[in-house]
Amino acid sequence: MRYKLLTAAALSLALMSTGCSMMERLVYHPDINQGNYLTAKDVAKIQKGMTQQQVAYTLGTPMLTDPFGTQTWYYVFRQELGHDPVTQETLTLNFDRNGILTEIKNEKNLAAQESMETKEIQNSQPKVDPVATATNTDESKTIEPITDKKQATSSTQKLLTH
Repeated sequence: MRYKLLTAAALSLALMSTGCSMMERLVYHPDINQGNYLTAKDVAKIQKGMTQQQVAYTLGTPMLTDPFGTQTWYYVFRQELGHDPVTQETLTLNFDRNGILTEIKNEKNLAAQESMETKEIQNSQPKVDPVATATNTDESKTIEPITDKKQATSSTQKLLTH
């Protein structure tokens, strides 16, 4: 009887501790799309030398325009699919003073690019165990991990006397 009670208590404790993390996936999160949805075909239709009217007819009204006199249009699309990370695509179009398209910047998935760059940086750095390879100011001496209580007190006293 006691064995069954302990087993039931352990199972219920395990279910309760993992329940919160599992519940997050069970809760419905609607897909949220914001901004100008542009397909690759739409973007391929845009070419340098087009007028602002031609671009607006092809892609629609831009999400943002630069209010400070430069002729820059921003088409921004932000998408959040349920529990997936947020993605954002930005199409930036620059026009000259005559309203002719001069530059096209298509920045896809900025958040994913940033996270990939940080992962690449982390993977390029060698993984080092700080306890095993900690070095003193003199590179020829390495500090070994302390395993004995007497050794710990003598090491502390040495540090305090220096």
